[in-house]
Amino acid sequence: MCYYLPSRMSLFFYLILLVLGLHATIHCTPPNSSEGKVTTCHLPKQNATLYKMSSINADFAFNLYRRLTVEIPERNIFFSPVSIAAALAMLSFAAGSSTQTQILEVLGYNITDTPVAEIQQGFQHLICSLNFPKKELELQMGNALFIGKHLKPLGKFLDDVKTLYETEVFSTDFSNVSAAQQEINCHVQKQTKGKIVNLIQDLKRNTIMVLVNYIYFRAQWANPFHPSKTEESSSFLVDKTTTVQVPMMHQTEQYYHLVDMELNCTVLQMDYSKNALALFVFPKEGQMEQVEATMSSKILKKWNRLLQKGWIDLFVPKFSISATYNLGTMLMKMGLKDAFAENADFLGLTEDNGLKLSYAAHKAVLHLGEEGTEDVEVPEVGFLDQHEITLHPIIQFNRTFLLMILEKSTRSVLFLGKVVDPTEV
Repeated sequence: MCYYLPSRMSLFFYLILLVLGLHATIHCTPPNSSEGKVTTCHLPKQNATLYKMSSINADFAFNLYRRLTVEIPERNIFFSPVSIAAALAMLSFAAGSSTQTQILEVLGYNITDTPVAEIQQGFQHLICSLNFPKKELELQMGNALFIGKHLKPLGKFLDDVKTLYETEVFSTDFSNVSAAQQEINCHVQKQTKGKIVNLIQDLKRNTIMVLVNYIYFRAQWANPFHPSKTEESSSFLVDKTTTVQVPMMHQTEQYYHLVDMELNCTVLQMDYSKNALALFVFPKEGQMEQVEATMSSKILKKWNRLLQKGWIDLFVPKFSISATYNLGTMLMKMGLKDAFAENADFLGLTEDNGLKLSYAAHKAVLHLGEEGTEDVEVPEVGFLDQHEITLHPIIQFNRTFLLMILEKSTRSVLFLGKVVDPTEV
C-alpha cells in the first residue's frame, strides 16, 4: 500500500516524465538507495547563462508545443516545459559525444557559444531557485532514476545528479515486473501527494532504466473567485458545430491585460498570491493558428512590457485537464535521435554498454477552481447599489484559449497548454 498525506485542492499541477531504457519495478516501502537521500542544493553564483535561460527555455516550450499541435490537432494540450527541460538536461549529464550535443541543441543551447559546464550551472540555479521554499506557494521539482540492479552507476554521476538536479537513484530488480512497477508507481504517488496513481501499467521485463520526473505546484489566487458567483452551466464553443456546458467562474476585479492588435488576441494576467502568475491568451475567432505559430520568448517580453492594469468583468471556466504524451517521436523529430538509437552514448552514467532510450511518456494534470490550489476563506463580496454599478470591459473565455503558468523570479514557463474542450477527460 502507498502512503501519502491527502489534501483538498481546487487547483494543482502534476507532471510525470517517464523515460524507459532498453526495456527494463515496485515495493511501497521506500526503495533502497545506496547513496541516501538527496542533499539540499546550494544556489551557485549567477553567471551570464542565467539571464539567457528563461528565453531559451521559453522558446523550447513553444517549439515543443507546436510539435504537439501537429501530432494531436484540435485537442487539449497541457505539459510542463521547465520540468521536461530539466529532465533532458539531467540526461545530458550522463551522455557523451553527439548524444549530449543533440540533447542540448534540442533544448536550444549552442555548446559552441555556451560551454556545457555553464549550461549545467544554469540549470542548477534554476532548479534550486524553483525549489527554494516560498510562503503561500508550494513548488517542488525533482527526478528519480530507477536502474537495473546489475548496473553500477558511476560515483561522479551520482554526485552530480544529486547536486545539480536533486535526483534520487534507486537500484531496482526489473526481473520482477510487478514489484518494480509497484515501486515506481508508489514513488510517483508519494511525490505528487497521491494525485498521480498507477502511472506505469505495462512495464516490460527487459527494461533497464526508468527516469521519473515530477513537478508539484499549488498556490492561491491573489484574488480568489467567490463560489456563489460561479454559473453552474455555461456554454463553451469547442468548434463551429460543438458546444459543451461548463461551470463558469465570474469576478469583477483589476487585472493586467492588453489587446495585441498584431496577433489579434487578448492577453489577461491572473496573479497568484506569491511568486507565480497565469497568462490567459484569447485569440480572435480564426486566429489561433497565427498566435500558435508566432509565440516566442520575444512575444512574452513584449506582453510583459505592455500589460496594463484595469477593471475587467471576467468569466473563466472551472475545469480539469489532463494530458499524457509519448514524447519519443516528437523529440526525435526535433533532433534528439542518437539517444534512441543503438549508438546512444550514456557512458557518463555507467561503464556498461548498450544503454539507450526507447520510450518517453509525459503526464500532466490541472484543476482550475475558485480559490487556487487549496481551500481558503473567501471574504463576502459586497454588492454595489444599482446606481453605483459601473460598466467594465468583459473578457469571457468561452472558446479555445491558451494558458501559461509562469514563476515570477525566474520567468520560467512552468506549464503551457491549450484548452479546446474543458469537459474532455
